[in-house]
Amino acid sequence: MAMRELSRRAVSNSAATRLLVVSREPAALAMLWTLGEANGWEIELTNSGCEALERVQPGNGPDLVVLDLARGDADALYTLRWLRRVRPDVRVMLLAHPEDAGQKVEAMRLGACGYLVRPIDERALASAIRSQLKPAADEQELEITGEKVVQLSDGMFFVASSPVMRKLKAQAELLAQVDVPVLIVGEGGSGKAATARLIHKLSVRSGFRFRRVDCAALPGDLLEHELFGQESARNGDSKFELAEKGTLLLDHIAEAPASLQGRLLQVLQERQFVRAGGQTRVDVDVRIMASANGDLEQALQDGKLREDLYYRLSAFTVQVPALRQRKEEIPLLLGYCMNQMGRRYGLPTRTFSAAVLEACQAHHWPGNLRELETFVKSYLVMGGDEELALAELGQSWDAREADAAGSRNGEILEAEEQSSGLRSLVQSVKGETERGAIAAALEQTHWNRKAAARLLKVSYRTLLYKIQQYQMTPPPSPYLPSAMLGQGAKGNGSEG
Repeated sequence: MAMRELSRRAVSNSAATRLLVVSREPAALAMLWTLGEANGWEIELTNSGCEALERVQPGNGPDLVVLDLARGDADALYTLRWLRRVRPDVRVMLLAHPEDAGQKVEAMRLGACGYLVRPIDERALASAIRSQLKPAADEQELEITGEKVVQLSDGMFFVASSPVMRKLKAQAELLAQVDVPVLIVGEGGSGKAATARLIHKLSVRSGFRFRRVDCAALPGDLLEHELFGQESARNGDSKFELAEKGTLLLDHIAEAPASLQGRLLQVLQERQFVRAGGQTRVDVDVRIMASANGDLEQALQDGKLREDLYYRLSAFTVQVPALRQRKEEIPLLLGYCMNQMGRRYGLPTRTFSAAVLEACQAHHWPGNLRELETFVKSYLVMGGDEELALAELGQSWDAREADAAGSRNGEILEAEEQSSGLRSLVQSVKGETERGAIAAALEQTHWNRKAAARLLKVSYRTLLYKIQQYQMTPPPSPYLPSAMLGQGAKGNGSEG
């Protein structure tokens, strides 16, 4: 049967999973055709690299490309290189002959997701294809539900469902094709590391390691050893050597010592470095990205960031928006984080009530994604308690909300005697007012926590949580031994 007829029949299959097979060998085509029929995959066949490039155009691409490298074809990897440029997100698996097995390292550097050497067992090939299709199936399910989540690594993901984040993803796709330094700027917890990982994943370096160094976490001498290693060791454990042919992210670049910034500039310019205490130059092939919080212009004025290093890094700058600038993504992020953490901790996932979702949309999220993940974890562990969730959001208001609430403090304190309830206090004022209300109720009820909870119109469980949060302890009692004092919620008072 002619190849065009086989391809036409394959595409008419109603299966959702699509494979594009690029091969000139009838035996490989027949094996993959058989596997496609047995597994319900749509199979498209071609023996031309140019035709393969046409078939993987955005919006109509396959889930996996199986690229069969012709025997002894020195230019076979050009097809892979162009496939990765046209569609950096598509997975490509290679089939090769034993004499061409030396191409494996280069193929993986170019971004191949798998590499099989003949003789190829049909069962092993099917297993390898399924292992590559499983992540694609997960992403397809997210696409069906309208979610735009790219899983980058264990616990790290990139969401692009809002216009501003779709624009950022498009920037990342463009930068992935150009092997240049990138400066990523944004608030803490906004997703700068995830953006760097996305660029790495879409680039031809994705087959190699992504490494991150926090320049603010180590003192200068230890940071230097971390980045460049030591001449006495010579074991290739510097971050530059560990990231060879991959990507190195320098987080909080403005916090690095000035002397170290000079050495980093030298690496960017010469692609060489010298180990600490050594003289020998070490060649390095690493893509460098840097990230920073806050105002870099101020860091330049203060002399914390070298101008020459800044201009070298900032030729391509990416601005990651804060979570409050993409609030339409909050419901998606809440649901996704809940599913991830439920699997991680082995707990049943919790749904978010309308009141909690509304509070999340109204919240300012000064801690961005990091704060949201912490909130979801607390909500999961606390069993989906709505009152605790609202209290958590109320207690983490940012300064602007606190200032607005502060102008109403006098009115609220007058109304406090009428016991309008803990939730209204949480929504209006911060820490000290709430703690004072709880302390007054506990004192009035002689530390009878159930009676205090009724007075405050909150659940008993919420009151226990707040007592622990504020580290409140009962006053000394002549009826209790001193060893029992300072035990917080367990210390005193009848629960009748």
